This record gives sequence, structure tokens and C-alpha cells, in this order.
Amino acid sequence: MKTKSNGSSMEEVTIISSGVVIEGKVSSNGNVRVDGNIKGDITAQGNLTVGEHGSIQGQLTGETVSIGGKVEGTVNAKEKLVLESKAILKGDLLTKILVVEAGAIFEGKSSMSGQPSFKPVNKGE
Repeated sequence: MKTKSNGSSMEEVTIISSGVVIEGKVSSNGNVRVDGNIKGDITAQGNLTVGEHGSIQGQLTGETVSIGGKVEGTVNAKEKLVLESKAILKGDLLTKILVVEAGAIFEGKSSMSGQPSFKPVNKGE
């Protein structure tokens, strides 16, 4: 499942269509869209999109990750994670920016890297 590496690989998209079932690791130098079922880890150097009918059991890694379907596993979005309205995420997540649309279901722990740690402010100071 690798894309061509001709310098414009970030613009290329690997599409795993509805009805396709993959067991094993998937990696791409570009973008990946999953509308099928995957049991295994996915690593994309670009963006990773899970369509409304997509289902993944495994770890996801990508720059920007958008989930519209079902994911069971850890998600590592280097820049942004979007949980669309019909998304179901059962697992932990790590990202800088988290967007959760109304209706999305998330069960797990979240960690947002690159953010300053919270310090309470005393009004008397």
C-alpha cells in the first residue's frame, strides 16, 4: 500500500474502498482514506481519513486524522484530530488540536501535546 515517491507524494491518496478487508500493517508516504475494514496499524506521512463506513482495529498515525467511522485503538495525530458527528473512537488519543463534532463518541484518554501546562491563577496576586 505504498504510494509513488516522486516528490509530490503528499498530494497522492491511497484509498481503501468499502468492501475491502485488510489484516496487517499499512504505511504510506502520502495521504490515506479508509472506507473498508482494517485489522492492523496504519501510518501515513500525510493525512489519514476514516470514512463514515470505515472500521479500523489498530493504531493510527498521521499528520491530520479525521474519523467519520469506527476506530478501536490508539490515535496519534501529529497536528489535528477531527472526530466527525458519526465517529466512534474507543482508545486513547494524542494530538495538538482536537475537534469533536456533536454526536461523536469517544471512550478513552486524551493527551494534547504542544500545549502549555495549566497553572491556576490566584486572584490575590
